[in-house]
Amino acid sequence: MGSRKKQMADAIKAEKKQVAFAKLNNCPTSPRKMRLVADLVRGEKVEKALNILRFSQKEASRRLEKLLLSAVANWQAKNEDADVEEAELFVKEIRVDGGSMLKRLRPAPQGRAHRIRKRSNHVTLVLGANNNTQSN
Repeated sequence: MGSRKKQMADAIKAEKKQVAFAKLNNCPTSPRKMRLVADLVRGEKVEKALNILRFSQKEASRRLEKLLLSAVANWQAKNEDADVEEAELFVKEIRVDGGSMLKRLRPAPQGRAHRIRKRSNHVTLVLGANNNTQSN
C-alpha cells in the first residue's frame, strides 16, 4: 500500500472512530408519531437529549431513550480509552423511515370492510463527537 493511500485510510479510520450509530428496526409506532419525538433531540448534546426524552410523556420517547443509550454504549466500545463527558457527544443525525405495514380489516356497515394499516418504523441514530483537542 502506498503512503498516500495509507494516510487516507488512517484518516478515514479516525473519522469513523468519532461516529457511532444505533438502529431500531420494526418499531410498532407510526413514523409520524416517532418523528415528533425525534425532532426534539436532533442536534442536541447527549445529556440534554436524554433529559428531554426522560421527561417526555410520549411512548416513542421511551424507545428513543433506549436507542440513544445503545448508541452511547457503541461509541464507548469503539473508544475505550476516551471519556464520554469529555468527548461532548451530540446527536449528529436521527432518521425515521417507514417500516412494514400490517394490514387488518375492520367491519364496516352494510357488509363492507375498511382496511386498517398498522404502521411501523425504522430509526437510525448517529452520534458525533466534538473532540477539538484531537484534531491537531
